Amino acid sequence: MNKMICHSTDSTFKSDLRNEGLTLVNFWAPWCSPCRMFASVLEDYDATRQDDVRIVKINVDENEETGPFFGVMSLPTTILFKDGKPVDKKIGYMPKEALAGWVSSQIL
Repeated sequence: MNKMICHSTDSTFKSDLRNEGLTLVNFWAPWCSPCRMFASVLEDYDATRQDDVRIVKINVDENEETGPFFGVMSLPTTILFKDGKPVDKKIGYMPKEALAGWVSSQIL
């Protein structure tokens, strides 16, 4: 069952973040091939995960404010937020196992 990845914008980003628990935010662009490869990893992870994390994607080409605010310089960049605050950042593609391990390490 797909849990629905949220597609955020500059104007909805704050409300798309969870104030409690984990939110994984993926900054991407359509022209970025590692972003496209990682998109399928996110979709697969979303379909198989528990309800422990919300997944949000934001297209930096269409939303030019949020990425720079969080220091996004390379794509894809994925930031893990806990209770609405950034706690860790990964740059580049990662396989599903690495993604799941990274998220699990922040749940404790």
